[in-house]
Amino acid sequence: MSERITTPFGFETTALEVVEGVDLSGRRAVVTGGASGIGVETVRALAAAGAEVTIAARNAEAGRKVAAELSAATGNDRIFVAPLELTSQDSVQEFVRSWDGPLHLLINNAGVMATPLTRTPEGWELQFATNHFGHFALTLGLFGALRAEGARVVNVSSAAHLSSPVVFDDIHFERREYDRWQAYGQSKTANVLFGVEAGKRWAGEGITMNALMPGGILTALQRHITREDLEERRRLRGAAGKPMQLKTPEQGAATTLVLAVSPLVEGRSGLYFEDCEEALPHADGMPNGLAVYAHDQEAAAQLWQVSEETLKIGEPA
Repeated sequence: MSERITTPFGFETTALEVVEGVDLSGRRAVVTGGASGIGVETVRALAAAGAEVTIAARNAEAGRKVAAELSAATGNDRIFVAPLELTSQDSVQEFVRSWDGPLHLLINNAGVMATPLTRTPEGWELQFATNHFGHFALTLGLFGALRAEGARVVNVSSAAHLSSPVVFDDIHFERREYDRWQAYGQSKTANVLFGVEAGKRWAGEGITMNALMPGGILTALQRHITREDLEERRRLRGAAGKPMQLKTPEQGAATTLVLAVSPLVEGRSGLYFEDCEEALPHADGMPNGLAVYAHDQEAAAQLWQVSEETLKIGEPA
């Protein structure tokens, strides 16, 4: 077993501090959800380090506004925008078809949280469809671009993965009562398992994939959550032994950047990071950590198979 990875960074580190002294000139990145929340700060840090960055956003107009602001702030005019609706396979495939050339960094950052029960036209539960299926299809679609240069894929997960494993016999809540936190939790577990299986399948392709918990950050991600919901989550965290501490978006993006640029994770896949270092295994009384089921090899393989069958896509050539 490899030694646990720690870094000089921590809870209060910002994304810009992580990339200080890092030169990403000639590197190309895609950030899904790059027009809001920690996505903006992820784009800012990558652009500040010299990368060409494409913001993949549902709202292209909002994306263009952010791109203009960040170009002015960083002096990098290579920040582009492309429309992407993760719940629409047509939109995902259009993004894939429009991509030309190599891709060095794919940051699967976009997501929805704790939504009321909503189904896509296919009947898929919205959170799983957005947070996992959309990014699965996007990543496999971009496989050739990622393999061309060797690349890192970073999946933004959450400590909420501790709420639920992937419930394979009823992923879409067709038979069990819908619970929005369990639905969110299993989608975040899927983000981690995706990297576990990709690490096995793509070990010889020069592509690595890892996941992270950004921390508690107040952004548009919480638009479906009331103040009472947030206070309840904070209370439960306190009961687990550690009250929830909030981060700024700049701090929340830092762990993403560690996985994207740090030489300490070179060649490593299937990891899960918190506060800029590899997370410890979860244990009773811990509010964070990595659940056993989120790095289970059998579950990871099953998720990949289910995802391919559901989306009707095969292993990329």
